[in-house]
Amino acid sequence: MPDSTTLTVRLTPDVKRRLESVAARVRRSKSFLAAEAIEEFVAVQEWQIAAINEGIAAADRGDLIPHEDVRVWVASLGSKRKLPRPRAK
Repeated sequence: MPDSTTLTVRLTPDVKRRLESVAARVRRSKSFLAAEAIEEFVAVQEWQIAAINEGIAAADRGDLIPHEDVRVWVASLGSKRKLPRPRAK
């Protein structure tokens, strides 16, 4: 088992009951499920922060797509004349 550390969290009684129920049904401990959920949450947040920073860097470089180009492209989605995705100018 990899190294681990302890973290205490406060849950509402309802969330605790639901966690206990899920843990029993999947035959895992509450701690295991909580650690898995936190790991997934952190991974999503890291991805989102990286994507935001990438977008900010692109904007700082001037790699932008005009709003009107995006509007026209989105309007074409699902139509018989779907346009190619617009590119930064």
